[in-house]
Amino acid sequence: MLSGVCIGTNNIEVAGAFYDEVLACIGMSRAFSESHELGYAGADGKITLFLLTPFNKEPATFGNGTQVMFYAPDITAVNAFHSTALACGGTDEGAPGPREYHPNYYGAYVRDLDGNKLNVSIDLETSSN
Repeated sequence: MLSGVCIGTNNIEVAGAFYDEVLACIGMSRAFSESHELGYAGADGKITLFLLTPFNKEPATFGNGTQVMFYAPDITAVNAFHSTALACGGTDEGAPGPREYHPNYYGAYVRDLDGNKLNVSIDLETSSN
């Protein structure tokens, strides 16, 4: 069972401000904060996303083919996640909308300030939208 995901950053304060805004769009908030590590949780209070500066003091890098994926409650949240990420300095990797590669899929892709790829999506068949 997966307990969480860690994302590396080179500037914890700036990255924290980015994630505070973006994750709020899908109901997640900062639940843990230290000088080198932040934790984000959903409504259940369980921290599942950690943002940290690398323990080995080397620069944080992103992985080619790696992405962190989030569920959104509805289309509005997917759109807000994407637009908020761009407004906070992230870059577009795929505007919100349906995708041909999965039936009933509606999603969006962005990169955070350190180049980490993020995906947010819903299943249109099970969503209220």
